[in-house]
Amino acid sequence: MQLSHLLRGRRAARVLSLGLAGSVLAGCAPALDWREIRPDGSDAVAMFPCKPTTDARMVSLAGARVRMVLVACRAGDVTWALAFADMADPAKVTQALQDLRASNAGNLGGTPTVTGPMQLAGMTPNPQSERVQVRGRLPGGEAVRLESGFFARGTRVYQATAMGQAPDAEAVATFFDGLKLRP
Repeated sequence: MQLSHLLRGRRAARVLSLGLAGSVLAGCAPALDWREIRPDGSDAVAMFPCKPTTDARMVSLAGARVRMVLVACRAGDVTWALAFADMADPAKVTQALQDLRASNAGNLGGTPTVTGPMQLAGMTPNPQSERVQVRGRLPGGEAVRLESGFFARGTRVYQATAMGQAPDAEAVATFFDGLKLRP
């Protein structure tokens, strides 16, 4: 999983979307083999259906230069990912969540549809903590559906994503239901 260059606010989610797009084309085992992952440097615990890899890059998000970590894998035709960055400044958290969401839609040429609130015990309340779906196309023209959840804890922002041609609703539910924040 690669995170490409990222220079300005809205491009932060572009990094995640492009990295996910590349993962759709790279392979992992198609079977779902769920496991609990506790990414280093994160308060999150996630259930992944395959063994993820981790990559990190310095990126610009909400006008700040931050280290974004991406934990992701591919199972079947779906890429599963959790990205996070510490904004250090609480005033930048809402804008960072907005930037991540806007770039997701823009990179796929789709319109985001809010499917509900994103709620995790221990998260910091934020109006941008939502579940969002985007139907769009990869750069090669392949149709995809992106299911994302955005949330924050303190100054750390998170984006959880499942992206593929037709992600299985039960697997997507398992992925999002498996997200937790450590006490």
